[in-house]
Amino acid sequence: MDVEPAPDVEEKVKDIVDTLSYGHINEYRLICMRSRNATARAYARIWNLPDIWQKALSVGTYYIIEVLTQHYDPLSEEEKEKVLIHELLHIPMTFSGALRPHGGKVKINAKTVGVLHKMYKEKKKEEKGRGRRANAEAAF
Repeated sequence: MDVEPAPDVEEKVKDIVDTLSYGHINEYRLICMRSRNATARAYARIWNLPDIWQKALSVGTYYIIEVLTQHYDPLSEEEKEKVLIHELLHIPMTFSGALRPHGGKVKINAKTVGVLHKMYKEKKKEEKGRGRRANAEAAF
């Protein structure tokens, strides 16, 4: 399996975090990687740095979102956004290094992802509208 940084995914993740106001997520401690030839069937996975590793290495909390190129890359932009929202939901509000399960207090499923994706698209549309007005006003 080959692994490399995924700056395109990182940019999309940062946009989602900013747009949805996920203030509990430290973007500087969230790394995005792309795997090639992975045997898993998943589109993406999230990895944490367990507490014992954090202490042993004297580092803080880190998360890695890994996209599996053969499954993730062919998706539409909308589906990619949903996959990344799904992975971000696994990060708890405490940003402790733990991972939320699918069936915990916050349900990580298609319904929850769909609601958040709809919010994301609506906020992006609002941002565009504000930008057009600002540009129009700048013309005067």
